[in-house]
Amino acid sequence: MSTKQIVQYRTTIMRRFSHALLLALLFSSMSLATVNAAPTGAQAVDEAWRKAITANDLNAIMTLYSKDAVMWLPDAPEAKGREAIRKSYADLLAANTVTAASLANTHYQISGDLSVGWGDFTLVLAPKAGGNPVSLSGRFSVIARKEDSRWVYVVDHASAHPAAPTPH
Repeated sequence: MSTKQIVQYRTTIMRRFSHALLLALLFSSMSLATVNAAPTGAQAVDEAWRKAITANDLNAIMTLYSKDAVMWLPDAPEAKGREAIRKSYADLLAANTVTAASLANTHYQISGDLSVGWGDFTLVLAPKAGGNPVSLSGRFSVIARKEDSRWVYVVDHASAHPAAPTPH
C-alpha cells in the first residue's frame, strides 16, 4: 500500500468513526431527554394538584378539573361538575389550612387522550379553629383527559385505607 492509500484509508475510517460517534451521542441525548421529560397525563395533573392544594389555592385547584368532572372524597357525597367540586374544596379550605400533601406508590398509564393514575395520598390539615393538625391518608384513583392540549381530571376518587383485618 502506498502512503497516499494509507492516508485515504485512515481518513475514511476516521470519518466513519466520527459519524458513528455522532449518531451514538445523538441517540443517547434523545434517551436522556425521554428519561428527564416532564410528567404528562394524570401524573402531571396530580403534581399540579399537590402544588395547588399545599398553596391552598382554590382557583388553581379548579383549573385541574374538566367542567363535567366527578369527584368522590371519603365520607362525602359525590361532587359532580365544577361548581360542586369547587364547593367541596371551598368547604375544606374554609375550615383548614393544608400544610402538606404527598402521593406515594403511584402508578400512571396513558392511552391516547386518556390517562389513569392510582396510589396512596396523605394530607395534613391545620384546623383554622385551632387544635392539633389532622392527617388524612388513603388511596386514590384518577382519570385525566386531554382537553384543548392540556390534561385535566374527569374522575377523582379518594378513599380511606381499609381497616386492618382482625386476628381470629
